[in-house]
Amino acid sequence: MAASMFRPAASFLSKFQFSLRSTNRLIVPGQTVVVVPALVQQQQIREKHNRKLNIKWRRERRAKVFKMNLPNTDDQRKQRNMSMEEQRSEMKKKGILPPRTFQERPINISCSNEINKPYAPPEGDGRQSLISVPGVKQRYTQVEKKGKSILAIRKIKQYDDDFNSRDFAEFAQESFRKVHELLQDYKNNEFELHDLVTEKAYPEMTEKLDLKTMRWKFIDTVEPPRVVQANTQDVMSKENLFAQVTVRLHTRQTLAIYDRFGRLMFGSESAVRDVLEYVVFEKHLSDEYGVWRIHGKIIPEWMPPRDNVRNTFRKPQLPEILPDDDEEAAVKEADVVVKDVPDSGTTPALAGA
Repeated sequence: MAASMFRPAASFLSKFQFSLRSTNRLIVPGQTVVVVPALVQQQQIREKHNRKLNIKWRRERRAKVFKMNLPNTDDQRKQRNMSMEEQRSEMKKKGILPPRTFQERPINISCSNEINKPYAPPEGDGRQSLISVPGVKQRYTQVEKKGKSILAIRKIKQYDDDFNSRDFAEFAQESFRKVHELLQDYKNNEFELHDLVTEKAYPEMTEKLDLKTMRWKFIDTVEPPRVVQANTQDVMSKENLFAQVTVRLHTRQTLAIYDRFGRLMFGSESAVRDVLEYVVFEKHLSDEYGVWRIHGKIIPEWMPPRDNVRNTFRKPQLPEILPDDDEEAAVKEADVVVKDVPDSGTTPALAGA
């Protein structure tokens, strides 16, 4: 009777195959034993899985992650110790082409990169009198070169109707004075300088001015400024036209340059000097908003050399030079010889006496 009572329970266990660990046994007095499976016996999961259930954007999610080829540090370490032949053979094995050497130069379309047909100042300009023979020769050569300048000025007036040689000379001198005043603090006046100076002339004017103090002052004009040459040139195409005008400036100035320690390197703030300069101005005629800017300066070959710059150097701390052992031995031997000479009481005779 008892065996027949437990048969339903055994059949229930064999059907669902529950283990005793995952079941609860409920024994009620006077009734049969019933085995009930445990409903809540699993461990609670507090973490949320990171798997996307929506497969709609699976391709896009896969595209977000890409494999990255990390550099092989072992190969880099070996290449440092390789010779040129070993590197060449290694590159041939891997099918790597040798690197190319590029020599491109930056191009600036707002200005030209040189002075076109620079003006050749006559020797002795500013010192020869107009009445003297050299002065007359200078005037004669200027008349010969004036024909090409007149044609260039006519070309400039086709693009700039208000161009006038006399007015332009006064404008050039005022622009020249303003640029040199801004150069005294060129780091804070960089944008204003670029409006008055081309991209070619700016690095030439600011070179070696770092960590230095510049003091420049315009005193007066010795001779009125005048235009000595004008020319035009086309770059890349005939429509892209540049104009250059050379202005002769004979002025009195003071210039002093101090180093970072405050010591005078060049010039003097109190010494006034007569300065003769040939300044080249350029304008991009094809540009509707082009302006006249300083492009460079012509330095004639016959100009005397400038004064030397007084540099400040740090005094080196040289190690003390000790005498060698041979020199010390020679000095001791000389002392011994002098002591061994007997004193005869007479002075030695002078050579040639």
